[in-house]
Amino acid sequence: MRTNLIVFIFILSLSAFGQTARKYSNEFMNIGVDAAALGMSNAVTSHSADVNSGYWNPAGLLKLEDNQAALMHSSYFANIANYDYAAFAMPLDDRSAVGFSLIRFAVDDILNTTQLIDAQGNINYDRISLFSTADYGLTFSYARHLPVQGLNYGVNAKVIRRIIGEFATSWGFGLDFGMQFETNNNWKFGVMARDITTTYNTWAIDEEQFETIQDAIPGENQDLPETTELTIPKLQVGISKKVNFNYDYSLLTSMNLNVRFEENNDVISSSFASVNPALGFEFGYIDMVYLRGGMGNFQNELQIDHSEQLTFQPTFGVGFNYKGIQVDYAFTDIGDQSVALYSNVFSLKLDFSIFR
Repeated sequence: MRTNLIVFIFILSLSAFGQTARKYSNEFMNIGVDAAALGMSNAVTSHSADVNSGYWNPAGLLKLEDNQAALMHSSYFANIANYDYAAFAMPLDDRSAVGFSLIRFAVDDILNTTQLIDAQGNINYDRISLFSTADYGLTFSYARHLPVQGLNYGVNAKVIRRIIGEFATSWGFGLDFGMQFETNNNWKFGVMARDITTTYNTWAIDEEQFETIQDAIPGENQDLPETTELTIPKLQVGISKKVNFNYDYSLLTSMNLNVRFEENNDVISSSFASVNPALGFEFGYIDMVYLRGGMGNFQNELQIDHSEQLTFQPTFGVGFNYKGIQVDYAFTDIGDQSVALYSNVFSLKLDFSIFR
């Protein structure tokens, strides 16, 4: 089953090159990082304020008081695909900060059965080889205060590298732009515009390798696909507020509106854009122990009787922070509660102030 699934994904990936601008491109960059954020259903655009802000909203890097590093690992599709993330960020001065992050999303050791049957029709298992498909995203972030009190901005420059064994490789480049604003009464607002340059990917396809699968499915993959693609922009708008009570306790509530400029199954959808809300909360005790939850990915799914049913993705998470070392856990997936298997996600954040 695993081999059939991977071969299907591989062939689908090659055939998808056929359009220059597509609804879904570089989707591995949209899965999300940091178990704390994933536990809140990714509703962190307005209040992200640590090393992981380089991903969620680079303007949040200005909240750093010292250098920080972060690591995360998760597995999806019953451990078939592995997702790894590492980041580092630091303040430059009292008005600016920088960050770097690397994401790898990969399926390793895939069986290549394109040569399983020889020219005489004989099956030879010695002709099976292994290959990997891997997507890499390297992000450079810069953030700076604006003259308006409480208003900050940040910019991401992204380099995308995608590899499908010896069959095809690509390079891509794009930009993100984010802003955050905090009022005097602790309301926070955020905007994150992803792929504002319609992130551009260009592919190089090995023609000899392509010939080995050209006739794998009759009528499919007969011609070399187009070698360029564009990732259309996405917009995330967020609002949040944190309330402290009884000295030791705090409650952070947040909401995101995730906008794609396309028509799909999102709860609000038109020919111009679709809007998908996400809600999250974080209950904290003495800034040490955290309980998190959220709901997102609201979809109008068509049922077999042609009716529509509203579905959503619930998330759950916990965290522990002690003297600058924070360990977080999230129970989440990358679909809704009825489609994809849930995954256990762990992340680590280290504040370098513990070494001062």
